[in-house]
Formats: sequence, C-alpha cells, structure tokens
Amino acid sequence: MNRTARAFWIGSPGRGEIRDVALPDPAEGEVVVRSLYSGVSRGTETLVFRGGVPESQHAVMRAPFQEGDFPAPVKYGYLNVGVVEEGPRELTGRTVFSLFPHQTRFVVPADAVTVVPDPVPAGRAVLAGTVETAVNALWDAAPLVGDRIAVVGGGMVGCSVAALLRRFPGVRVQLVDADPARARTAEALGVDFASPEEASGGCDLVVHASATEQGLTRSLELLSAEGTVLELSWYGDRTVSLPLGEAFHSRRLVIRSSQVGTVSPRRANRSYADRLALALDLLADPALDALVTGESAFEELPEVMPALADGRIPALCHRVRYDASA
Repeated sequence: MNRTARAFWIGSPGRGEIRDVALPDPAEGEVVVRSLYSGVSRGTETLVFRGGVPESQHAVMRAPFQEGDFPAPVKYGYLNVGVVEEGPRELTGRTVFSLFPHQTRFVVPADAVTVVPDPVPAGRAVLAGTVETAVNALWDAAPLVGDRIAVVGGGMVGCSVAALLRRFPGVRVQLVDADPARARTAEALGVDFASPEEASGGCDLVVHASATEQGLTRSLELLSAEGTVLELSWYGDRTVSLPLGEAFHSRRLVIRSSQVGTVSPRRANRSYADRLALALDLLADPALDALVTGESAFEELPEVMPALADGRIPALCHRVRYDASA
C-alpha cells in the first residue's frame, strides 16, 4: 500500500517547512497512527527552532523519534495525540499519546504509544509530556504536608507543577511570574499568584522554571534556611550567573537539578511507562485546560513557529490540530 504523510521540519534555524514523507507498511508489533493534535512546548521547541541547542547537548536533546540532526534540518517534537488506524486489535481505534513530532500520520512500535484514559479529552492529552515532567520534578522535590512552596516561572512546566502541588494537603502554593496575565492562569489552576517583587518568602521549597538568571536568583531569595531550589529550567547555550556569596552558605541553601530524561531515583521502582501513565491519569482534571493557550492548523506551522519563538504569539502550550482527511 502506498502510504504518505506530511511532516513539519526545521529546514534551517528559524525557518520551518512542511515536507511530504513516505510511510513504511507496519510490521508485526507496529501501529499506524493518524494525528489528531500535537503540542508545541514553547520553551524547548522554540529553542530548538532558533538553533540554540549547544553542540555538547546534541545527543542528550534528541527526541525519541527525531529525524535529522541539530541544528538543522531536523524534525523535532514530542507531544502527539492520535488514533490508531492499524495495529494490534486491542489498540485499533484507540486514542493514544506518543512522543512523536508534528506529522499527519506515522508508524511506530506499539509499545511507543500509551492509551489516553476515557475521562481525558484528546485535546488536553497533548499536555501529557509536560505533566510527566512535573511528576518527575515532584518525585525529585518530595514536598511534605504543610510545606510553603513557590513556583517561579509560569510557563507550561511551572504551571503544571503548581497544578499538581495544589493537590498536596496543607501546602501553601504560590505561582510567581513577571507577567501579570499569569494571574488568570493561576486562578484557573486554583493557586495563588504574585509578581517576583511581591512573592512570599520563607519557602521550604522553590521550584524554578522561568529559564532566567533573575528568576533563579529570586528563587534563592525566597527560601527559608536550609531550603531547596529545584531547578527545572534548561538554558541551552546560555551562561547563568548566581550570587553564591552573601548568605548562600550561612543559610545552607540547596540547588538541585531535575530532568525528565531519567526517572527520579526516589522512584527507582517506576518505569518511564508508569510515569507517563500517571501523567495521563492526572490530566482528568479539567483545570489543566488553562495550559492550552492557542491553537492553529498543522499547515500553519511554518508561520506559527517563528511567531511563538519571538513572542508575537504568547503561549503556554500551543496546540496543533490536524485535518481528519489528511
């Protein structure tokens, strides 16, 4: 059978294009997926789009089904929700999430897709990869009942972390961002909001996700003695300076990194599949719809990606929809 699809590629840094691709026939144990939605994670994907992945991180930053190499030409992305058109009987017709780039149809191993639970709409399920990052971050952070917590950076990851922290009993959660428009997002998620200047201090834990030097510095300032900053930001090819003099040592502060490429050692008995399945279950919460802030058609991606990268389209998660006949 002649199978074709269309895929979004970064032809050169800052320039996107849609290419026709030929699909192989599925082998035993593989599925054919027709895309319903994909998501653009504005932080990482726009950094890739502008060619900002350091050479030392080219191997680490590869997406599971990436084609091409950094900086370009490269097919990159990892938030896809589609319907299985062909494959094992138990998957055919099911809505599934996978870590596949922006493409109308594709063929992958059956174990590379995860069934979206019935209570989770397909359009919301594009958030699964980001909520999975938030799950791993909280496994690393291990917040306690009654903790005073700030999340600095109201982007897609920071908001996901705040939304999950809201479920912890007795915690004080404050979303901190320089953009006052994030107050509406915080309200939708059921957490408090503050500007960096007005944020409450004395925090046991600060989760930093602003990807700015100023945000990380402010995160340290918000800690109580022996508090921890969990660093979720990835700075790509940028250098960050921090005030590690002053009271950093006398207050015994901690900066700890977290990265979704490894399951938190605190949950060594959980697999990547376990973590993703948990993230999808958590997406039954309709409050998380607040993280999808825009939508466009797949064919518009060559124009949309530059606008996302330079801020003309402000976004948390920008959702891409696919024509059912594609």
